[in-house]
Amino acid sequence: MTDAPIHSGTGPVAVTGATGKQGGATVRRLLAGGRPVRALVRDETTPAAVALADAGAELALADFDEPSSLAPALDGATALFAVPPVAYGPAGSNPELEFTRGRNLADAAAAAGVRQVVFTGIASTSGDTFAGSGKWRIEQYLREQIPLVTVLRPVRFMTNYLADFGIGLDGFVDGVHRHIFPPNEPVQIIALEDIAEFAALAFEQPDRFAGRTLELAGDSPSPAEAVAAISAATGVALRYEQLSHDEAAALNPEIAKTRELWISGQRWHADIEALRVIHPGLRTLADWLSEGGAAALRLRLLGAA
Repeated sequence: MTDAPIHSGTGPVAVTGATGKQGGATVRRLLAGGRPVRALVRDETTPAAVALADAGAELALADFDEPSSLAPALDGATALFAVPPVAYGPAGSNPELEFTRGRNLADAAAAAGVRQVVFTGIASTSGDTFAGSGKWRIEQYLREQIPLVTVLRPVRFMTNYLADFGIGLDGFVDGVHRHIFPPNEPVQIIALEDIAEFAALAFEQPDRFAGRTLELAGDSPSPAEAVAAISAATGVALRYEQLSHDEAAALNPEIAKTRELWISGQRWHADIEALRVIHPGLRTLADWLSEGGAAALRLRLLGAA
């Protein structure tokens, strides 16, 4: 399904995180499908916000830490795409603050009469959860407040290969992609555009998707295979290195803990083939590279050379 019309409801879909990755992709997909969009932003003058307005989105000022700003921003909206409000700093994640922000949004949505929410959180694992406690609490709270809730739980983004976090994790530094994962074991990944496709499907068919939780992935190459594919697509010599425990701990204790749990056998577990039945256009890494990922990576890699 690509750019099909989205007919459910007559009012706009409010989108949080609209100037970011998932929110931005969803705004573009909804607008392409003919659905009016209201992008909730903290600053209407940023280049990202101006680009949203130029694309046809209505802008509304809103701040999760100022609950009074959320109600007017959601007034008249019939649905909401909710990206978890980031609560992460040098000391690590802050799940309590994240939940508080999510609760503020859920309360404002309920008060505004929003009946449908698509919430995008974080992929669960096959064992005990090791991340995202704030997000999972928001999921539950939304279900208590809103009649129609669909939860998307995406795995690692393909665009993370473009990342430049400056911490020696993700992206490429001096031709090397470094991460916590063993080099020759599959790791599920997802294209942002496909998260937006599943959101669009949920908005188009609320009765079909309400109450459902979808673990989202589109491909599962090993890190070594993925880097080899990127190298071939960009023509740049690249390699993969797994972070040691001490290297991960030096970056952040949470990263080291996640590495330990991954090594112990916890894995994301999206059913890619079942997802492809719902969304036949689900992208592989090769698809993402051919659709512009390789060009963006080549520009980044050569620019850093």
